[in-house]
Amino acid sequence: MGIMHLTRRWRGYPVRPPDSGIARRKSLWERIHIDPWLLGMLLLLMGAGLLVLYSASGQHIDVVIAQGTRFGVALVGMAILAQFSVVTFLRWAPLAYGVGLAMLVAVELFGDVGMGAKRWLVIPGVMRFQPSEMMKLAVPLMVAAYLSRRQLPPRLRDLAVCAVLIALPVVLIATQPDLGTSLLVTSAAVIVIVLAGLSWKLILFAMAMAGAALPVLWMNMHNYQRQRVLTFLNPESDPLGSGWNIMQSTTAIGSGGVWGKGWLDGTQSQLEFLPERHTDFIIAVLGEEFGLVGMLLLLALYVMIVSRGLWLANYAQDTFGRLLAGSIILTFFIYVFVNIGMVSGILPVVGVPLPLVSYGGTSSVTLMAGFGILMSIQAHRRLLPR
Repeated sequence: MGIMHLTRRWRGYPVRPPDSGIARRKSLWERIHIDPWLLGMLLLLMGAGLLVLYSASGQHIDVVIAQGTRFGVALVGMAILAQFSVVTFLRWAPLAYGVGLAMLVAVELFGDVGMGAKRWLVIPGVMRFQPSEMMKLAVPLMVAAYLSRRQLPPRLRDLAVCAVLIALPVVLIATQPDLGTSLLVTSAAVIVIVLAGLSWKLILFAMAMAGAALPVLWMNMHNYQRQRVLTFLNPESDPLGSGWNIMQSTTAIGSGGVWGKGWLDGTQSQLEFLPERHTDFIIAVLGEEFGLVGMLLLLALYVMIVSRGLWLANYAQDTFGRLLAGSIILTFFIYVFVNIGMVSGILPVVGVPLPLVSYGGTSSVTLMAGFGILMSIQAHRRLLPR
């Protein structure tokens, strides 16, 4: 029964939630449009992230306080977005997309340079933020809004328009350069297209075209990006250079064993052998200090968040809400998969943080904004006629 329910929902058939016919009083959570189960799991994930961050940052409490403050801002943003209706997000889609593109152009013209990349805009005395993170929501929002007004499954003309909508920000992000974010923005938008009913023939054709384009992509990569791919294929080829990150991260994870060395007792992280240990490689710190058990518990928490998100997305009652909700939660899953894959050596290093665990402000706010939209889609569902 449950599988039939899901199948009907994602194909666009209306499925009315069970109704006993007896009016009941709304709970506090329903009145404020917040899903308590999802919120509880997100708070638990944030708490675990702050615990690991304290160790990964070299026990600097100011780093933890800064991250906690960002989490607070992100939670407020989530709660605010949950109050708006799905129709509001549909109307906002072109504005969000346009503002995001304008900020990417601003980064290209006078962005702040850090670690060899121009990815940030700085408001003096106020904040420093990464506009490309905003496009992780703005691009799928725009693609979902466009497709929701078209005949589904999408026709070739509509797919061509979607390709342009995706390519404009992705090219600007890739030139910063930021290959990881450009791939994530692309994947978020592609998920929307696939959920819209893209045929398997077109999916296989697109995969073949992507494979054929790999030589062109390789020729246009920066030297450090090519080196990352070569290092992924053979980390031992440059153990003291480009292979250092992967070798140290896998060593840290492996040395944790089943139960780990204990909180604050890791050697690879505390003795600073592990690079980027408070950002992209933070799960290696968790693996070393809490072992296989700690990593499995974290993965279980991620699985529960994704499962709950899919459950909420299942109740979206229009095409736009269904496409956007599915993209938000499945993209969250991709973030987790890519980060763990690159740290464990099964994927190339592309600079993707671990959601709500790695240190970072803009990414946390963007992720929680997505969950706020997801809660809004579920909370503002309309009762379908009998």
